[in-house]
Amino acid sequence: MVKAIVGANWGDEGKGKITDVLAGQSDVVIRFQGGSNAGHTIINDHGRFALHQLPSGVFYEHITNVIGNGVALDIGKFLKEMDALAEKGIHPHMLVSDRVQVVMPYHVLFDQYEEERLGGKSFGSTKSGIAPFYSDKYAKTGFELCELFDEEYAREKLKGILEVKNVLLRELYHKPELNPDAVFAELQKQRDAIRPYVGDAFRFLRGALKDDKNILLEGQLGALKDPDYGIYPMVTSSSTLAGYGAIGAGLPPYAIRDIVVVVKAYSRAVGAGAFVSEIFGEEAQELRVRGGDAGEFGATTGRPRRMGWFDCVASRYGVQAQGATEAVLTVVDALGYLKEIPVCIGYEIDGRITRDFPTTRQLERAKPVLERLPGWQCDVRGITKYDDLPDNCRRYVEFIEKELEVPITMVSNGPGRHELIRR
Repeated sequence: MVKAIVGANWGDEGKGKITDVLAGQSDVVIRFQGGSNAGHTIINDHGRFALHQLPSGVFYEHITNVIGNGVALDIGKFLKEMDALAEKGIHPHMLVSDRVQVVMPYHVLFDQYEEERLGGKSFGSTKSGIAPFYSDKYAKTGFELCELFDEEYAREKLKGILEVKNVLLRELYHKPELNPDAVFAELQKQRDAIRPYVGDAFRFLRGALKDDKNILLEGQLGALKDPDYGIYPMVTSSSTLAGYGAIGAGLPPYAIRDIVVVVKAYSRAVGAGAFVSEIFGEEAQELRVRGGDAGEFGATTGRPRRMGWFDCVASRYGVQAQGATEAVLTVVDALGYLKEIPVCIGYEIDGRITRDFPTTRQLERAKPVLERLPGWQCDVRGITKYDDLPDNCRRYVEFIEKELEVPITMVSNGPGRHELIRR
């Protein structure tokens, strides 16, 4: 059986924890898109971890963890994370697709230089090289990992690509040019270091399907950051939808039978872009500090997240875009301080109210229509049974469930692996 775990919103919904929990009943966990530009925070018996390149199944000895061909692979960061796990005595079974493409040093530089050039009109990039990487991939000037093992071919290809890149560096960005020999020498070191993990992931997964293994697809970011269905252009550069899991992992579409969409009990946004239910000042800071184990600060950048009340319009749209069969509501425990909890149930756009998520230009003019629900004003961490939650907490969960139009099967009331209520 193949199950996908994806986000309904702007990212950072808590997918890492849910993947870590459900991985216990899985045989294979696959990262199928995105790169090191967003992190999944996991707290378990081994400690607290922020994973960027690695799948969230790495803490189980019985799991084969796969980096799928749809990922933007930063070899240096992959190796660094593997070393960090080894220092903790964790040695995961890892398979890196030989078809995955590699984030090159110049991708990171171009990401940094373009944000610098755009100034106040920048995209709020994490400067991890993601947009330049995917640009090259679809312009057919990227590097598949397998190509690095054919030295003569890779060296000549790199020289040809850097002829163009160096013109841009010199004439557009006024930055130093890159030496092909120096870049290739570094790639050789990384290639040799990652060699033990590289293999035919496509063949492996066909075998896993034939043997009826439980396969978990782990998505990065959320539906509203998808380049086709998100808040374009303030989106990421790879599809964040469960449907892309078939492509980014190498599975038949019909194999994905269950799609678990993760959504927070309030809203927070990663990066720039329209955010209708956003709150500011002390109100935002209070929620930011209370959110999660270490507050609402990026696992990759450390920067404070933009905060807002739960957005029924955006979340329902994200659930639909993902094709969800069930939902998980996370960080309910963070709201226990509130006497009443505002919820965005609609958007007012040019004097009209809608419950449908609009295109970006309309979204930028939208104002939130709020309904206020009674809070429960107590700490719900440590509660393991749904019926033991305060009445107003259960009403809040059930209100959101009705708005999402899919069943909420789990409620997370703390950052730890076991702080999870199953319904």
